[in-house]
Amino acid sequence: MQLRKQQRGMTFVGLVLTAILIVFAGMVVIQAAPTYLEFLTVKKAVDKAATGTTVAEVRNIFDKAATIDTITAISSKDLDIGKVAGRVVVSFAYEKDIHLFGPAYLVMRYSGESK
Repeated sequence: MQLRKQQRGMTFVGLVLTAILIVFAGMVVIQAAPTYLEFLTVKKAVDKAATGTTVAEVRNIFDKAATIDTITAISSKDLDIGKVAGRVVVSFAYEKDIHLFGPAYLVMRYSGESK
């Protein structure tokens, strides 16, 4: 009876379940990280494109940046371009689907606007 009170730690089943959860979380992070990095690249390109003065110029600047940085998630046609207080504001929104397993997907929604 006293040996049982002194024992501490995880059971083998608990260890296996914990390992499965850690592996699953790692797989999700590994698949989601590239989409977030692409979002940061899109954000940088949108900030650069906001230096344009006309809609055509803004789209052209974004297309050049998208070609250089290989942005595939969004095109210049998907940008919302407007003026606020005399400055050009470019905003965007898009979704990325990440297949987890079977019929399960993780949907990442990204949106932002120029500074």
